[in-house]
Amino acid sequence: MTRQWTKLTATGRVGDLEQITAVMSMLDNGLMIEDYSDFSLNGMYGELVDESILTADADTVRVSLFVPEEKHIAEYTGFLTERFTSLGLSVTLSYEGMNEDDWAESWKQYYKPIPLGRVTVVPAWEDYEAKEGEVIVRMDPGMAFGTGTHETTRLVLLLLQDELKGGERVLDVGTGSGILSICASKLGAASCHAYDIDPVAVKVARDNAQADGCDNITVGVSDLLRDVDLSGGAFDICVANIVADIILRMLPDIHRYLKPGAPLILSGIIEPRADEVREALRANGFRIDREQTENDWVAILARGV
Repeated sequence: MTRQWTKLTATGRVGDLEQITAVMSMLDNGLMIEDYSDFSLNGMYGELVDESILTADADTVRVSLFVPEEKHIAEYTGFLTERFTSLGLSVTLSYEGMNEDDWAESWKQYYKPIPLGRVTVVPAWEDYEAKEGEVIVRMDPGMAFGTGTHETTRLVLLLLQDELKGGERVLDVGTGSGILSICASKLGAASCHAYDIDPVAVKVARDNAQADGCDNITVGVSDLLRDVDLSGGAFDICVANIVADIILRMLPDIHRYLKPGAPLILSGIIEPRADEVREALRANGFRIDREQTENDWVAILARGV
């Protein structure tokens, strides 16, 4: 059988090429880059390149990766949207290889219940009977990142459920689909405060929390910690499944949002950037207690000292 692929393209400014490729490479290293800024109609390439390409694309760059049919295109687009938004980049995502009217639904056939320790993440549209002692989280990620299929989400959930004893106040930075807050709520957290810079993600997370019956989750828009509500005091646990650059930006300020010794669970860290995060944690007064790894991804559990 011929394997089908979807070409997923991020289009942005030439000056943002390095950051765009860094984010895209978190999903796939086989990138196709279209950058015409070095071409000149007056130079040696002018006679070889279509003039319409040069004039239209001189200030833009396109970075593409190819998603196999068994992968979830919504996971990819949700992940990229959140990362680009967090970095303040103006990037447009497009895709080829499938009917655009059907893309948001077609990936659902590949999304099945995912067991993650005590938690099983179940598609909102599937019938599923819980086993004894099994915590069920029903998810419809829509356009936001987080279904439990990506390594970074799985790593955080495995660390989080070991830390939750019941009754905690949880801070979720970069919530995406809301999956981490929903899991925390189902595992006994007293309250969860979930934030994302992307209003679309905030709506998706709020809808998912309501659909799962988690009325102790508050969802809001915030650029990292800027608009986090501290009126209830510092938090017992913080989770942040974002990217290394954003984690590094957050670390100098995170102490005042956490109770002394409270666990800080970080993910979205690609292995080549893990040492930077470890060093920044130590420099900002944290000790590293545990790590979980899968493929090239790292999740770190740290505590203030």
